[in-house]
Amino acid sequence: MITINGLTIQYGEKHLFKNLSARLTETDRIGLVGVNGTGKSTLLKLISGIMETDDGVVMRARMASTGYLPQEVTSVPDGRTVYQQAENAFADILAAQKKLEDINHTLAKTGPSSPEFDTLLKQQGELQHRVEQADLFRIRAIIGKVLLGLGFKESDFDRNCQTLSGGWLMRLMLAKLLLTKPAFLLLDEPTNHLDIDSLTWLEEFLKTYSGALVIISHDRMFLDNLTTSTWELSLGNLTVYKGNYTKYLAEKELRQEIQKAAYDNQQAQIQQTMRFVERFRAKSTKARQVQSRLKQLDKMERIELEDTELEASFRFPPATPSGKDALNVKGVGKSFDDHVVFTDISFQLRRGEKIAVVGVNGAGKSTLAKLIAGLITPDRGLIAFGHNVNVSYFGQHQAQELAQNLTVLETMAIDGNDMTVTQMRSLLGAFLFRGNDVDKKVRILSGGEKSRLALAKMIATPANFLIMDEPTNHLDMMSQEVLQQAMAQYDGTIIVVSHNRFFADQFVNRVLEIKNSIATLFDGNISYYLEKTSNSRISPYQSNPLPEKHVPEMEIPTKASKKETRQVQAKIRQEKNNKLAPYKKLATVAEKQIDVLEIRKAQLEAELADPELYKDQEAFGQKSREYKEVERRLARNYMKWEEAHAKIEEIENKFEMV
Repeated sequence: MITINGLTIQYGEKHLFKNLSARLTETDRIGLVGVNGTGKSTLLKLISGIMETDDGVVMRARMASTGYLPQEVTSVPDGRTVYQQAENAFADILAAQKKLEDINHTLAKTGPSSPEFDTLLKQQGELQHRVEQADLFRIRAIIGKVLLGLGFKESDFDRNCQTLSGGWLMRLMLAKLLLTKPAFLLLDEPTNHLDIDSLTWLEEFLKTYSGALVIISHDRMFLDNLTTSTWELSLGNLTVYKGNYTKYLAEKELRQEIQKAAYDNQQAQIQQTMRFVERFRAKSTKARQVQSRLKQLDKMERIELEDTELEASFRFPPATPSGKDALNVKGVGKSFDDHVVFTDISFQLRRGEKIAVVGVNGAGKSTLAKLIAGLITPDRGLIAFGHNVNVSYFGQHQAQELAQNLTVLETMAIDGNDMTVTQMRSLLGAFLFRGNDVDKKVRILSGGEKSRLALAKMIATPANFLIMDEPTNHLDMMSQEVLQQAMAQYDGTIIVVSHNRFFADQFVNRVLEIKNSIATLFDGNISYYLEKTSNSRISPYQSNPLPEKHVPEMEIPTKASKKETRQVQAKIRQEKNNKLAPYKKLATVAEKQIDVLEIRKAQLEAELADPELYKDQEAFGQKSREYKEVERRLARNYMKWEEAHAKIEEIENKFEMV
């Protein structure tokens, strides 16, 4: 268990965190959400222990191991190979195996009458148990499963890590974390460098992960498929919602409605009190009552409405008409030196079709986008556009081509000639440039900010054929939604390369899969494509697993037969279950009570938020008293639940040491 108690971080007058408190258990599946700059990555680093805070603020149970995946590579590994780096996840157990082998050799030379024999035998038993529990003899197969699942080929296993790109280093860091199996797995944008096949594999792997998950991701489908609760960071506060991201959005809307109703109700009370004060302030006979009302106002805990994100929207201007056939690609091949990307790509696009290009990393998705955009030339084949097709392209290199001395707004004005300043500011706001941000010089922007500006600039450029390579990489959820809606409404033709399934799913009507240098078209969106190809997307390790490395069995002196050992182990398990049973029952009962009481609390909050209720003082008083009683019972049941789980954890820790 990990507990956060009263976490506060302040920079000048701005609170990053205001007295945050939360609890993580080993069964939690949490999506950590919030707009850019709310401190999501900082909170993960604090939970993992990478960043320190005051003593007692972040408390970790003794056995609570944590693993943290940052957004970007923080260091380049030494001269190890990919396989050796992954194998390092088992360093402790491999060391235990080496020690076990040394003890076995020593025991073979030590007689039972030696004073060291019993000590060595005990150490041997403990180490043997660790080795067996770790499934040591399947390490090679396990490593292969994870590396292949994340997109590495067997031929990559002997590559020096220092030859890997940043994206592949991130995959290797993720593989090592998954192999380490920490009790708390903390992932900061784990899907950024994954193709759809690797992303799908990771999702399936994490569904059966035995520890806790805390995930920051701008991939809505990824969060929906893996999380069961959502932590929202906003204005320095942490709000916990039950359910995945989609359920969080619905519940947040409801909470905001209740909060607004409670705010209106309180404002009505304040206004009524102030009218009384103003009316009787000058009357000596009412002086005591006036002072009493003023004191009530001073003591009142004021309800503050949560700031909502700026509602931004954007629509593409109507696309100029083009010919019925927008694009014809026939027999296109491309190689770079000795590396063949693809040999014979052929497909056609009609006007208004919106197509997603998918495939594993290295299949040639970005290369195809650049070929169609005219940035590189094919070695063979034909790429022909239809009549009056006007192409606009977005790729990562656009960020480097921006004029460094212009401001954000000036950059937009170059291509947005038909847009008013208000329209340009609205579009920039959708991509997180708000207020004075539009006056910043391009040269001081971060890499992510430059990419967002290049994307906004591309959208403002009149065109009827858009080619976009990973447009969502630096966008938060709201910006993705704005772009998604605009692309769904766009009446031109679109080719998009994206690993973000939910984003592309909402507007594409065809999918082009590049696999083994061949292109195959599917009618339908990403979900349809994934369903149709689910059987053919089995990872290599599933059909052709790596051979397990043979390890000769060791002769282990023992005083008990295998049957007796199994009987002892069964007895220990039974004893453990008997001790856990009453506390598990207490936790279950408390949890059910909490669910019932939280529902009633929400109902009462909605009723108390109704200004009409305040007019009936008797009914208002009755509801208020019930609300306080519900809060008291909730607090008591939370305490029972926490005490039961603390006892469960204590018992499990004791039996782990047996």
